[in-house]
Amino acid sequence: MTTRQSRSDSDLATSLRISVSRLARRMRAERIAQGLQPELSDTQLAALAALERNAAMTPSALAEHEKVQPPSITRVIGALEERGLIQRMPHPSDRRQVVLAVTDQGRDLVAQIRRLREAWLARRLRELSSDERATLTQALPILEKLSQS
Repeated sequence: MTTRQSRSDSDLATSLRISVSRLARRMRAERIAQGLQPELSDTQLAALAALERNAAMTPSALAEHEKVQPPSITRVIGALEERGLIQRMPHPSDRRQVVLAVTDQGRDLVAQIRRLREAWLARRLRELSSDERATLTQALPILEKLSQS
C-alpha cells in the first residue's frame, strides 16, 4: 500500500467515524427529547433490539452477537431485567442455562424507538437529492459489512 493510499484510508476512517458518531448522537438526542427511556444506554437498547429480533438467546449468545464481553452483557441484562424489558426463562435443553426473552413492554419500547428513529431519518433523507439517496443505498451493504466485522 502506498503512503498516499494509507493517508486516504486514514482520512476516510476519520471522516466516517465522525459522521457515524454524530448521526448516532443525533438519533440518541431525538430519543431522549421524546422521553423514550433516556436512562437506557445505546448498548442496552441494542441488546434489547437484538433479543426482540432473534427471539430467545442465551446470555453468551447475546454477548457474542453484540460483540461485548460476558461481564458487560451481565450488567446490560441486569439493567434490562430490572426495568421489566426482558425476562430469564429456563433453557429448553440445558437446565444449567437460561434464555433471555423480551417482555411485551420491551417489545413495545423497541417498536416505539424504531418508529421514532425511522421517522426522524426519513425526514432527513427527504432533504437529500435523489443522487445522494442512491449513493446511500449503494453504501448500505458496505456499512453493514463494517458493522459486522
